[in-house]
Amino acid sequence: MALEIPRENRHMANTDEAIALIVRERAKVAAQSALLVAVSGIDGSGKGYITEKIVTQLLLQRLRVASINIDGWLHLPEKRFSTEHSAEHFYKHGIRFEEMFGQLVLPLKEMRSHRTLAQLADATNASACREHLYEFEDVDIVILEGIFLLKKAFRAYYDLSLWVDCTFATALERAVQRGQEGLPREETIRDFETIYFPAQRIHIARDDPRTYSTLIITNDPRLDSGHTVGFMAK
Repeated sequence: MALEIPRENRHMANTDEAIALIVRERAKVAAQSALLVAVSGIDGSGKGYITEKIVTQLLLQRLRVASINIDGWLHLPEKRFSTEHSAEHFYKHGIRFEEMFGQLVLPLKEMRSHRTLAQLADATNASACREHLYEFEDVDIVILEGIFLLKKAFRAYYDLSLWVDCTFATALERAVQRGQEGLPREETIRDFETIYFPAQRIHIARDDPRTYSTLIITNDPRLDSGHTVGFMAK
């Protein structure tokens, strides 16, 4: 069951506070299970950067951590994209969540050790999946990182959830700078403004991820916060 913090007690946090909370909650979880933590936010918010900082510090505390990025669980382009209602379609069909949770995440959370051969998509390869062997043993904490993780259907899976807060303007700047999919600048901007960001606005409107996250970590100099971290995250 996800940790429920009363709305009036939810607060902005930095990574040190998040790490301290993760360690405390790990101590409360049954020995045979792993703590499952979601790190979510919009594309370009710095989810991966924040996750890396958290994982590094947890490992230094001699905790066994499985860090899982959901990008490999994208549907192939013919499934995740549509010319009709493109944002709505991507919100609903972009990622193979049911397969990911059923094949990997929930078994790992429940048993701490798990081995599975998965078919993962490559964002730069439009035609095929690749095989990837996930193999974890005696994991204390599972960190799951990606977009749309705080959809209503998945929230009860997590023991803790972190929302990385960022404006769409800063996220777009980072996406263009990163050029992750190898597209020209104009195509990157078009895809983010017509598909990805509209889909994530749907997620924010329908699922209210900020409210239902355990902690919010601000990662954008445009946001006025006393706990801004990682401004240069890519």
